[in-house]
Amino acid sequence: MEDLVRGAIRRRHFSIHTESAYWDWARRFVLFHGKRHPRELGAPDIRSFLTHLARERGVSASTQRQALNALIFLYREVLDQDLGDLSGFERPRRPARLPDVLTRDETRRLLDQLPPAWHLPGTLLYGSGMRLAECLRLRVKDVDLERRILTVREGKGRKDRVTPLPQACVAPLAAHLPRVRELWRRDRADGLAGVFLPNAFGAKDPSAGARWEWQWVFPSAHPSVDPRSDLPRRHHVSPDALQRALRAAAGLAGIAKRVSPHVLRHSFATHLLERGTDIRTIQELLGHKDVSTTMIYSHVLNRPGLGVQSPLDSL
Repeated sequence: MEDLVRGAIRRRHFSIHTESAYWDWARRFVLFHGKRHPRELGAPDIRSFLTHLARERGVSASTQRQALNALIFLYREVLDQDLGDLSGFERPRRPARLPDVLTRDETRRLLDQLPPAWHLPGTLLYGSGMRLAECLRLRVKDVDLERRILTVREGKGRKDRVTPLPQACVAPLAAHLPRVRELWRRDRADGLAGVFLPNAFGAKDPSAGARWEWQWVFPSAHPSVDPRSDLPRRHHVSPDALQRALRAAAGLAGIAKRVSPHVLRHSFATHLLERGTDIRTIQELLGHKDVSTTMIYSHVLNRPGLGVQSPLDSL
């Protein structure tokens, strides 16, 4: 079963993270129903599993939605079965939470405490509003130093977009890329396989992964084995490593807030709103499908609602 699920996902060129998540949900679904084969199960069993996730496991709405998408994929694309109506399961309540946002001073202190190896990617996260994965998956060809533009490939929803490259990052990137190029030359001399290529591009142009323009902007220090091809390649740096560096920098900066790469993205959007950037522009820069998602940042500003003076201050 695992080979069938993974094979169907790879034929559709989903990411390795989606592949792992979808197989994990299929496995958990089978275990929940006493290891019965999915062909023996159907829509009522999926509804009971999803309700269990919401009621007993207390998962978030997004987690339950991922489980649902994985099971729909399993039945439609792997087992070729029509599930019919899947409505009627219990859904988690989506809490109305405001995003964590740093002040400008906190942002500056945080970035100042990042070690040299992580300062440039950390600065780009805040300066461009990219998601963590989008930043680490940047390739050399996606960086335009002259026009100061970053091209985000296959962001959330598998859509491309452009976002500004901050002027403060141009010189550091110009100094960083020659070091990456030297690493790429050593990999070519050592006969290392080229970098992973998106979708079916590797079959269309197999040599592209070894060319300079396709290399990661932030490559890992050591090669690793590609779980799909079993070839040793140089991947991009680990997301976990950057997350740890940000948490450590927040402690050194004395910031008593939860700090993560996504907090820098929230801060990017909020600070743009504070400077008067219109919400539609911010929506495009963030890659939000619906402007209502972007509107959440209007609720964390100090104006207009919180610009009211407290009556305590007039006593």
